[in-house]
Amino acid sequence: MEICYLIAFPDTESKVAPVKESIKGLKDAPYFQPVDIDLVSLGDETVLIEGHAVSVVRHQYDERVQMVEARFSLKDPFDSTALQERAKIEESLQSKFIPVEHRQSGLFEEYTILLVDEVKHAPDKWIDKNALEISRFIRSQRDSFDKNEIGEILVSRTRYSATELTLVDWEGAVIIAPNGDYESDIVLLKIGNYQLLRYRMLDYSIEKMLDKINESFFENRRRPRATRGLIRQIAEHKLEVMLDFERTEQTLLLIGDWYTAKLYEAIQSELYLKDWKGSVRTKLDNLESIVQTIKDNLSVSWENLMDQIQLMLWMLMLLGYLYLYFLDAGWITLPTN
Repeated sequence: MEICYLIAFPDTESKVAPVKESIKGLKDAPYFQPVDIDLVSLGDETVLIEGHAVSVVRHQYDERVQMVEARFSLKDPFDSTALQERAKIEESLQSKFIPVEHRQSGLFEEYTILLVDEVKHAPDKWIDKNALEISRFIRSQRDSFDKNEIGEILVSRTRYSATELTLVDWEGAVIIAPNGDYESDIVLLKIGNYQLLRYRMLDYSIEKMLDKINESFFENRRRPRATRGLIRQIAEHKLEVMLDFERTEQTLLLIGDWYTAKLYEAIQSELYLKDWKGSVRTKLDNLESIVQTIKDNLSVSWENLMDQIQLMLWMLMLLGYLYLYFLDAGWITLPTN
C-alpha cells in the first residue's frame, strides 16, 4: 500500500512558466473539464524523511494556491507504529513546504489518501472487514470509535467498476484501483481541497476587512471617523473578494462525466464545500450592507457639514448686512483721525 499526502496553502508569488498546464487524468474524457484552473508546475523531487523516500510533486493553482503531492510507502499502514511514522513524515513535509505564517495561522489544508491496488475480497467487503483499521487510518488522531462513528467515516463510497472503489471522508480517503489507476481520483481530491482552501482564504479575507472596519469606525465606541480614502480601499478590496468568489464558484460547475461528477459530489459533501460557499456568500452580503451603511453615514455627515458651513456663511452675510445698515443709519460712527 502507498500513501498519498496532499498539502495546499496560499501562494500568490508569480511563477515563471513557458506554458500553463491544464487539469489532466480524469476518467472517460468528461464532457466538461475543469479547464478554468490554471496550473504551473513547480517541479518534482525525492526527499528522504525518517528513512523513507518521499516522492514530491508541486503545482501552483490559479496563482493562488500551491498544491504539494507527496507519496511514500509503509509496510503496514494500519499498524500503530506505522501511524506514528506517518505522522512524523507528514509533519516534516509541512515544515519543509508550508511557510511559517500559514502553519501558525492554520490557513492550509492537508489530506491523506491510502492507495490500494489489490484486495483479496470485493472492495466493499474489504472495507467492511477492515472498518476499524481504516477509520483509525483516516482519523489518525483517535484510537477508538463506536459503531456509529465508523459508519459515518465509511459511508461515502463511489464505485467505478466491480473492482474499483473510492471511499471519501473529510480528513482522508481510500482509493482501491487495480494496476494503480489512481490518478483521476487524486486529481478530483486535489480540486476539492483547492476549492476548500479558496473558500477559507476568502472567509479569512472578509474577516480581516470586518476587523479593519471595526477598528477604524467603531472601536471603543468612539465617533466614527470615516474617510473617503479608507472607504474606497475597503470597497476595492471587497470587489476583489467578490470577483474571486465568483471565479471559485464557477469552477465547481465544470466537472461532467458520470463518474467524476458522482465522485466530486461526494467530495463536495464530505468537505462541506456547499456550506463554505453559503457561509462566504452570507458574509459577503453582510459586508456589502455594512459598507453601504458606512457610505450612507459618510454622505449624511458630509451633507451636515456642508449645511453647517452654509449656515455660518449666511450668518456672516447677515452680520455684514446689519453692520452696513447701522452704518448707513448713522447708528455707528466710524473713527476719524
